[in-house]
Formats: sequence, C-alpha cells, structure tokens
Amino acid sequence: MNKKNVILIVIDGGRFDRAQKSKIFNDIKSNSVFFSQSVTYAPHTIAAMHAVFSGSYGTRTGTNSYWSTFNFRKNKFKTLTEYLRDHNYHTCCDIINELIVPEQGFEEFLVHDELKDDLTIRHKNLLQKMKSFVKDDKNFFLYLHYSNIHTGIMNEVLKIYDNYSKEFFENKDLNEQRYDQLFAGAELYLKEIMNEIKDLKFYDNSIILVMSDHGISVGEKFGERAYGAFCYDYTLRTFAYLISKDSLPQNILQQVRTIDFMPTMLDYLQIPLDDKYEKLDGISLLPIINGKNLPEHIAYSETGNPLDKKEPPELPNTKSVRTSKWKLIYNQYDNTKELYDLEKDPNEEQNLIGTGKEIEIKLWHELQKIEKYQAEN
Repeated sequence: MNKKNVILIVIDGGRFDRAQKSKIFNDIKSNSVFFSQSVTYAPHTIAAMHAVFSGSYGTRTGTNSYWSTFNFRKNKFKTLTEYLRDHNYHTCCDIINELIVPEQGFEEFLVHDELKDDLTIRHKNLLQKMKSFVKDDKNFFLYLHYSNIHTGIMNEVLKIYDNYSKEFFENKDLNEQRYDQLFAGAELYLKEIMNEIKDLKFYDNSIILVMSDHGISVGEKFGERAYGAFCYDYTLRTFAYLISKDSLPQNILQQVRTIDFMPTMLDYLQIPLDDKYEKLDGISLLPIINGKNLPEHIAYSETGNPLDKKEPPELPNTKSVRTSKWKLIYNQYDNTKELYDLEKDPNEEQNLIGTGKEIEIKLWHELQKIEKYQAEN
C-alpha cells in the first residue's frame, strides 16, 4: 500500500454561512486546506455530484438535471471511483438513493434509508470495516453521504410549501430556526465521524474531503423555498475542507469549482488522467495549494427552475457565471439577466444589469463561450 486512502464526506444541503459560524467546522478548518469560495455546478444533488465525480459539467456528461442520471456518458467520462478502483482501491459508498452518483467503479454501492437509519452509527461501522482492507495492504475509497438536512427539509418544507407559498417566505425566523436545528445534527455527525477517523488512525494516511453539494434557502428569494430553482450564492457557494498530511493548513481565498476536486485528488495520488476519455472541465488545485499562482477560472452553474410546475424541467433554464467578485445570471425561461457585485453586495440584492458595467459584457461573452464549448464537446 503506497498511496493514501480517500474519504469523501458530503453534507447534503450544507450552507456555507453556517459552517463559517460553527466551532466544529472551524476546528476542521484549522487542520485543513479550506476553500472559502467553492462553487457548485448545480444547486441540487444529482447534477452536482455527477460533476464532482467526473470533474466535468453536466451539459457535457449528460447529467445536467434531476432526470438525467441515466444519461451520464459513462463511456466518455471516467469517474473518480473508476480511477481509484483501477489502482487497486476498494471502493465503497453509502448514499441517499441510487441516482445521485455514477455507480460504475463501486464495489460496494450502498443505499441507506434516510428516514430510519442512524447515519452516525452506520458510517462509523463502514469506517471500521475499511480497517480490514488496510490490514490486507489495500487502499480504500469511502464516500459517505450525510442526508439528514435534506430529509428534514423534504418533510418540513418541500412536502408542505411550494415555491410561491407566502406563508414560507413571510416566516424567515422560523425557516432559520428549522435549518439551524438540522445543521446542528450535521455538526454532531461530523464530530463523531472525524473522531472515528482519528481513532482508526486513518487521519495521517488519507486524503479527506469534507464538502457540501449545495446550500438551501431559508427564504432569501421569493420563488425558491429550498434549492434547485435559482443560481444565487446561498445555494451555489459551498464549503470544502481538504485534509492531507502532505499540505499545510491554509485558507484559499481564490474561487474554485467543485469540478476541480476530482483532478486535485488524482494529482495528490499521482494518478494520471486517462487520455482515452474526454478532457475534464476541472483542473488540479494542487499548484495553488502548494503556493504557486493559478489563474482563477470562471465558475459555471445551471439548474432548472420549475416556476409554477410541480416538477423541474428536463433541461436547465437558469444559468450563471461567477468570479470571486462578480456574478452574471441568465434566466433563460424569461430571457432576463442579473448582475451582482459579490464583494459589495454578497446577498445579491442590487441587480446591476444595464448600468453600463464593462463586466456585464465580459461575463455574457464568457457564458456564451462556455455554452458553445459544452455544446460542441
């Protein structure tokens, strides 16, 4: 066994602002490479996690909506799991349902009952199980999906309100309290899991990535009671903590994309990309982690706004491009645009579209360029 184990922990629906205020998350931050501007491809789990596992945007991989899991172009895009399996890793996941990540490459593809299973106990048991592979001189890749925030929002919000329920948006204090209670559960889970990783002595010989797939609304914008309708930062800006003994703890201020995490982990492990598959959209972040300059890349995101329908559309109709400072949103469903200065207006309340800012033209050009490349590749 000459490579490191890989442990990926996803806090489904974890908000960046809550992680910032959390003692437990800040303890992890003090021992990790913290990406303070990590941007997800999609504000819903299926497209977001397929992008993480493939290092590429869903428009190219085929998985760009709630309905397109089985459209994933598995013959064109090699997943993180497949790379690790091909390098003699035991690969195992425990997820909320079978649709959220590509199945190929997993030797154990486990699905928990989000309503009944105790994920802390279940995931600690899986970590303990991995010890047998280490004893047999084999590395492991373990993906743990914490779904309890999602479950709470599903039961207490999605099943009760729609995206235009005034009762939801007029009770923001209640929405905040509901979310905070759910996030507190995630904190306790993560503390237990990280302690288990240390107790099993996996901490020093593993690459550990703790991240959220997307955030969740607490009523900021009328028309989105949870996630998946808009491209605002309360769902697109995620948290990511990368722990490796090979890297000093630090705060990366530069914007990164969740599609960058797969090539970064492969770079850590010195696993070369397979040129028989399509080129990735993501890039390795190892240079910037090692203190070298790395140009900031535009973060592209998209989703399908259901508007007054009960279900999201089959194709994305809301898109955005983002830098550390600016964001342009294109609402394709009504042909409107929004422009925000994220430094001065982090809550995206003042739409600057049409005010003569040069960045508007530049970002619109970038959005069109990305869409053209996606369509051609």
